[in-house]
Order: sequence, then C-alpha cells, then structure tokens
Amino acid sequence: MPSTQRTAREAVREHEHEYAPDAERPLGGYLAVLSSFGTGVVGAALAARWAGRRAPKRLSTRELVLLTLATHKLARMVAKDAVASPLRAPFARYQGTSAPAEVAEEPRGKGLRHAVGELVTCPFCLAPWAASALLILHAAAPATARTCTTGLTAVAGSDFLQYAYAAAQERHSPHD
Repeated sequence: MPSTQRTAREAVREHEHEYAPDAERPLGGYLAVLSSFGTGVVGAALAARWAGRRAPKRLSTRELVLLTLATHKLARMVAKDAVASPLRAPFARYQGTSAPAEVAEEPRGKGLRHAVGELVTCPFCLAPWAASALLILHAAAPATARTCTTGLTAVAGSDFLQYAYAAAQERHSPHD
C-alpha cells in the first residue's frame, strides 16, 4: 500500500484537530455511534421485511401524540433517572442532582467512551434512538407498542402533575 494512503482513523484524527483544535471533540466516537444507529435501524428494517412485517403507512394523530410523549419520557428516563445510572456509569461521572428525581452527569473518557457518554447523558440526543426503537416495536408488535407508548405517556403525564402539585404546594405554603 502506498505511503500516501491514510487510514480512516488517521483521517478522522486530522479532522478532529482541524474541526476543534482547542476542544476534545471525539469525531471518531461520534462516527461509531452514528454507524451503530444506522446499522441498527437498517438491520431492524431488514429483519422486519424478512419476517413479513411492514411499517404502517401512517400513524394516526393519537399514535403520533403517544409516540411523541413516550419518546420524551423514555429518553429522559435513560438519560436522567437515578435508577438508570448503572447503564450510564461506564460512560459518565456523577455530578449531583438536577431536577427532582434526576441526576446530573458528565461524559468521561476519550474517543468512543466520551461520545457514548454524551449520548447517554443527553435526553435530546437519545430521543431519535428512543423514537426509532418505539417505531420499530410498532412495526413488529403493534399491540405491545401501544401498551408501551401508553404507559410511558401516562408516566410523562404523572411527572407533569407531580411538578404542578409541588408548585401548588410551594405557592400555598407559609413563607418564612
């Protein structure tokens, strides 16, 4: 192989430096995370096709609302719930608490470990993964998907009511 050819890893490292010379931006790790997402979605689509399953032509408004709320809740649960911290621990460092019943964490490590840490601590970043998983479940097992999205939506609604209740209590409590 001629010496002028570079490996993909060398090219990514060069781009990392040029992209963010003064910051740690693990482009190679991001590329691996994006590749796994794409591979997973394509693999699920191929498996569904092989099994004779087809995605619905469209979602009803009700299904879309449930999917939206369930995606929000699933992404927040994975990224912020204390009980999910063992899933994030290899990639994140505990910083403290943030919102009620949520933890604050920061990504740790370098490269792929850091990229996964950014993914699993960010509900915005996890939302496409959660939505894709729920949509794949919807295509594979519609009744199970409806049960999951309805349950997650109920939990999201309960969270909202917990916040509203706490705010109402605070408003009506005696001030010191």
